[in-house]
Amino acid sequence: MMVEKLRQDMISAMKNKEKERLTVIRMVKAAMDQEHIDRKKEINDDLLIDVVNKQIKMRKDSIVEFKKANRNDLVTQTQVEIDILLTYLPEQLSDLEVEKIIEDIFQNLEPSSIKDMGKVMKEASSQLKGRADMKKVSEMIHAKLQ
Repeated sequence: MMVEKLRQDMISAMKNKEKERLTVIRMVKAAMDQEHIDRKKEINDDLLIDVVNKQIKMRKDSIVEFKKANRNDLVTQTQVEIDILLTYLPEQLSDLEVEKIIEDIFQNLEPSSIKDMGKVMKEASSQLKGRADMKKVSEMIHAKLQ
């Protein structure tokens, strides 16, 4: 269970004085606890995946801004945080594997126009969530529907 791995890694980071790693793990844990309190969501692997994906997205957006401001020190630090976060996601699929899954979805659902985007994304999300960048998946599906 990934949640248990997170707890074990937090203890390990404390013992080994890994400050950066501990900070990132604590942020994830705090975000999960907040979701549990605010939205009454059960703390499980699905919640962990959602929280980690949000944290990665926020950091990727930050990297874009840091690059504009020419703050390479912050780009590097933020990338290290993303690398730590990625360890709490299931193994990421390659672009080819994602394309294959999208192909299968298209064969099953047979979308006819861009109006079917929601239906296709719903199915793609259930199959790919946490295993692929959903923004990229959305772009691939959108291009295919054009």
